[in-house]
Amino acid sequence: MDSSSVLVLNQNYEPLNVCNMRRAVILVLRGKAEIIEAGREVLHSASTVFPLPSVIRLISLIRRPRPRVRLTRKEIFARDGWMCVYCGRATRELTLDHVMPRHRGGPHTWENLVSACKPCNHRKAGRTPSEARMVMLSEPGRPRVSVYYTFFQYLGHHEGWRKFVPGYEASAAG
Repeated sequence: MDSSSVLVLNQNYEPLNVCNMRRAVILVLRGKAEIIEAGREVLHSASTVFPLPSVIRLISLIRRPRPRVRLTRKEIFARDGWMCVYCGRATRELTLDHVMPRHRGGPHTWENLVSACKPCNHRKAGRTPSEARMVMLSEPGRPRVSVYYTFFQYLGHHEGWRKFVPGYEASAAG
């Protein structure tokens, strides 16, 4: 993953994705992308030396919908800051709680799922928060995906990508 990963930028320099070295070289050789930053390694042929890319930019603008965060336990806990939304306690033993209980027609959606510690989830039981006289510290909703979120798994290995991925500086400083 480290040196063989290449950051792919859209025509407008917005990060699109990460591809492997082979795919990046093919895109460059076919004229579909240009090398913005080369890595330390080179590819030798009989007649030329080709710098292996670290960052490439597509020649044509690609329009695609914004990525969305998948609805998983881990993502619900991350959205809620790894804390119970009822008491605010940070614990490793979080559970998922349906604000409107499933047996009463509550959907399994971002807007109806929250992180709860076991005591709060047990206290709320099959009721709504108002029926259980409990207050949520934050309202649940679908999280927005930042560019940083999409590329964070690669950032520790590629210092040269820093200037292309918004949010990297803030995460590296903290």
